[in-house]
Amino acid sequence: MSDPTTPDPTTSDPTTSDPTAPDPTASGPAASHPMTVLVTGASGFVGAEVTARLTAAGHRVLAVVHRNADLVRNNGRKLTAGPGLLTRITGDITRPGLGLSGDDRRLAAGADRIVHCAAVTDFGLPPGRYERVNVEGTRHVLGLALGARTPLVHVGTAYVCGERDGIAYEDELDLGQRPGNDYEKSKLAAETLVRKAAADGLPVTVVRPSIVTGASRTGRVRDHKTVYPVLRVLTRGLVRTVPGHHDAVLDLVPVDRVADLVTEAATRFRDAEGRTLHAVGHELTLRDMSDVLAEYPSLHVPRFVPPSAFSATALPGRERPYYDRVVSLYAPYFRRRVRFDAAHAEAFGHRPPATGAHAYLRRLLDHCLATGYLGPPPGKEPTARPDGSTHR
Repeated sequence: MSDPTTPDPTTSDPTTSDPTAPDPTASGPAASHPMTVLVTGASGFVGAEVTARLTAAGHRVLAVVHRNADLVRNNGRKLTAGPGLLTRITGDITRPGLGLSGDDRRLAAGADRIVHCAAVTDFGLPPGRYERVNVEGTRHVLGLALGARTPLVHVGTAYVCGERDGIAYEDELDLGQRPGNDYEKSKLAAETLVRKAAADGLPVTVVRPSIVTGASRTGRVRDHKTVYPVLRVLTRGLVRTVPGHHDAVLDLVPVDRVADLVTEAATRFRDAEGRTLHAVGHELTLRDMSDVLAEYPSLHVPRFVPPSAFSATALPGRERPYYDRVVSLYAPYFRRRVRFDAAHAEAFGHRPPATGAHAYLRRLLDHCLATGYLGPPPGKEPTARPDGSTHR
């Protein structure tokens, strides 16, 4: 947990489903024909959950790890493989061939699928960092896939849509849009490379998550990234006035929903091949968010003003550093009135759209309060409500 005096400007990569819930990969052809799946970013927020699902379904996972060899699930526990196999291999997607050793290259060449989860998702980094990891890294993964004609599931972002309003469709990519930040720019470039490889004959599926957040049922989250740092700054009153439209939309998707779709795309690849699938979740306008925050006496509700009427220089001196280092990085998300079409994803996964957006946001806030992320934990356990939230 970061010190509140040093904001952590981080964002979107996704966290575990209820262990008693049915595994989407545990039936059908995938279960009777175990595969070998190479997963990049296997220690990441989404990657660890995908790896857990694949091994639980009996598949062997070649987990590419870089600095962090531990695979920790969203519930905080180390991943225990089974009944499938888990093989960690050390690599670096910024290097050709992922920097794999000779033995590991031979293992990778025998993979039946590649799932590319690895990416830099923090905001506010130097542009070259996004270029090296998100763009060149994807180029190197594509090189590995093309060498053996290995089907690829590429995890992108729904926000390749850029700065726009209206409906963003799954089949759209480059419409001349302006990316909201360097992260989005790099993911647009990476997906463009993937589309070119597909046109050249590589079997490809793209899964595009929106803003990846905590578990569906509990709100629990392993990493306070994506929307969490800005929520922390705003709800603690460190910045009280924010540029944004009340009807701007934040799409929050539970990490288990993302991991389920990515896993299903890998295990049912014949059905998914050639598709782009939006892994999206709960749509919340800024007005919705303000209404929910107002239910919590301990949380500050920011004042949103039209971007044209906002001036950062007019902020009080104590607020300006938090605005510059955190809030300004999220400005595009507070002014976009965009909604994501998910017709292909819903038809493929046979799952209805997520419902109960207000209740889901309460679960996220409840977890953050219980762990002290949004301030001191409550002195006693609050009473649960029918919708699963425990706010006061």
